[in-house]
Amino acid sequence: MKYALFLGCKIPSRLPAYAASTRAVLQHLGVTLVDLAFNCCGYPARDLSRDAFVLSAARNLALAERAGLDLLTPCACCFGTLRQAIRFLEKDTALRSRVTQALAAEDLGWSGTVQVEHILPVLAERIGMDALAAAVRVPNTGLQVAAQYGCHTLRPSDVVGCDNPMAPTRFETLIRLSGATPVDWPRRLDCCGDPLHEANSPLSEQMTRTKMADALANGAQVLCSACPHCHLRFDALAVDLPAPSVRPLLLTQLLGTALGLPKTSLGLD
Repeated sequence: MKYALFLGCKIPSRLPAYAASTRAVLQHLGVTLVDLAFNCCGYPARDLSRDAFVLSAARNLALAERAGLDLLTPCACCFGTLRQAIRFLEKDTALRSRVTQALAAEDLGWSGTVQVEHILPVLAERIGMDALAAAVRVPNTGLQVAAQYGCHTLRPSDVVGCDNPMAPTRFETLIRLSGATPVDWPRRLDCCGDPLHEANSPLSEQMTRTKMADALANGAQVLCSACPHCHLRFDALAVDLPAPSVRPLLLTQLLGTALGLPKTSLGLD
């Protein structure tokens, strides 16, 4: 199994532990990851120019296509953005023509053959639960974990197709597989607040604190995410919360410890 690894902008600059733990877990499970000269997924330009957003996304898709590889990303926002760009390219012929012309200047092209995968379904389906279960060496027994899916992992469901948007189960299944216990918490599908951080910081912080308080009130010791935006939002507030509180943790770190990987390789040192 081989993928072009798309880390996006936020992970290398703000959360290198997610890059390290993603590489460590996937390579331990036999997945080959290839680094290409990718650019931004286009997400920051979505509200400014649809053409700029789609062209940025399409260039990444074209690079993966030239390499003959499907694309895997651990970032939920990049995942949703790249999938949405594909939908726009498929449905808008005029947009596709403009993007095709721009890509041709670099001898690149997009034909729609590249698949974009998020790390959740790659772990759960491509690698598979049986293979993951067989690889567990140090189960996280007794650990109570709240799963934070993140908005772009689930919605819009007809674009991302990652899980049931109203009643997802894949994340909790992976938590159980690690030996931990997923908790049932009412706000698990709420936004983490990160998209509002620049526009309305007080409201963003209130949303984040409300989610963390809800996870804690329902018995969680760990708030586990598979999105760098969510994790960074929780991590920024966790240091100021009074004990007891929930500990932000990445899915790849949770699984990596269960696989018996060194903490240093997971960014937990």
